This record gives sequence, C-alpha cells and structure tokens, in this order.
Amino acid sequence: MQTIAKEFKLYRGLLRMNALSALEYKGWWLMVLQVAFVSAMDIISTFLLFNRFGSVGEWSAPRIVLVYALGVTSFGLAESLMRGFDYFPWHMIRDGAFDRLLLRPKSLFTQVSGSVFHLHRLARVAVGILLITWSLQGQGIVLSFGGVLLLLSALLGGLLMYAGVFVLSSGIAIFTVRALDWIFILTNASYQVGRCPMPYMPAPLKHIFTFVMPLLVVSYYPASVLCGWGEPLWKGLLALPAGAAFLVVGMGIWRVGVRKYKSTGS
Repeated sequence: MQTIAKEFKLYRGLLRMNALSALEYKGWWLMVLQVAFVSAMDIISTFLLFNRFGSVGEWSAPRIVLVYALGVTSFGLAESLMRGFDYFPWHMIRDGAFDRLLLRPKSLFTQVSGSVFHLHRLARVAVGILLITWSLQGQGIVLSFGGVLLLLSALLGGLLMYAGVFVLSSGIAIFTVRALDWIFILTNASYQVGRCPMPYMPAPLKHIFTFVMPLLVVSYYPASVLCGWGEPLWKGLLALPAGAAFLVVGMGIWRVGVRKYKSTGS
C-alpha cells in the first residue's frame, strides 16, 4: 500500500509539472477552445440527421447522444490521464527516451503514463459531460444516488478500457517501432459506434465491441439501465470489471514488450 501511495504521488507530481509548463504558454486557452469546438462539432451531424428525419423507432437524439457521450467522455479521460502511453509509440521508442526511464528506480507504468499531460484534452471531457447532462434532461431522467454511482462506474470502466488500448498499443509498438494504424479503430473511431442504435447494429460489429473491446458494455448497457431501456441491472454493472479486464490484457502485452525491448544503443 505504501508503494502504491508513492507511485501515485509521483504520477500526480508528473501531471502537475506538465500542467504548469503548459500554462506558461500564453495561448494555451486557444488549444482548449479548439478541442472543445472540434468535439462539439463532431456530434452536430447526428443532431442534423434527427432534426431532418426524426426518430429511428424508439431511438431519439437524446438516446443516441447518451451512448455516444459515455464513450467520448471515457476516451477524453483516458486521453488526458494516460497521454504518455498515447505518445509512447511516436516518441519514446524512436528517440531513445524510453532507455532513460529504464534506468530510474520507479515504475515504468507510472513514468510513461505521467510523462505527457495536455490540459486542452480535458475539453473533450467537459463537452462529453455536457452532452450526458443534456441527454438525461431530454429524456426526463433524474438520477438517484444509485444512478450516479452507476454513471461514475461506467465512466471509470470506460477510462480503464481506453487506458488498456493505449497500453496495448505501446506494448505492440516496442516490436513495430511505431503505432499500428488499425489501433485507431479502437480509439477515435470506436466511440463513433455509439451513434448507431444498438438494435440496428450489424452483428459482427456488435460482437467485436462487446466481447473483444467492451465499448458497448461501458456505454450502451449502463445507459440502458439508467434510462430504463430494458437491459437488466447486472449488465449495467459490468462496465467497471470489463474495463479493468481489458486493461489487464493491455498490461500483459505491455510487459511482454518491455521484457523483449532492446535498447536503441544495442
């Protein structure tokens, strides 16, 4: 427990250092506005489609937006708090920075995850939370204490899941020297799946994002339980363990990569 506390203190210190350095640039707030604008515009097409053609069966704009927003908020949290692993394939492997981390008597996971932190990435999280709030109000949903806990567990599960994607990508990059393009299917492209109503989603896509990468487990099922769309409570409670399990898989691949890593000087 004491070791975990020390590692968390190190991680917090790394994030604080990166955040303070970012604030030294006078135009940092422009980056925040840029990410917020892009994130907001990303969902505009969905609103336009529903405004033009109306609901798809029982699926209205607030329903679709809630599933999408849970995914995009989780991705924004992981992108912010695990930015080091997102950058790892492009920087640390190629320029030899990873070698320096190996010489330090601290956890590699902590050092890599806290090595990069961009304040403007939190704008995506803010937009996602606003969309969740709008969607719940649009459906007339008032969250109980249990509902708030379920929502938080869904976001935490999504954070762990996307963290697993970044860690997995970094583990693979040790062998490939760069990130593989197909990994983007599991990052930026994945939360776009939330725009498709679950009942109308092709079966292969549904199975991939349930049993391979549990995106629907951390977005659709919690949303269904919160809003009473028909899914049982136990499915909504799977978000946190499913996200944690995916992170464990990513960590396993990362550890294999670290064991097989050869220094840039070798």
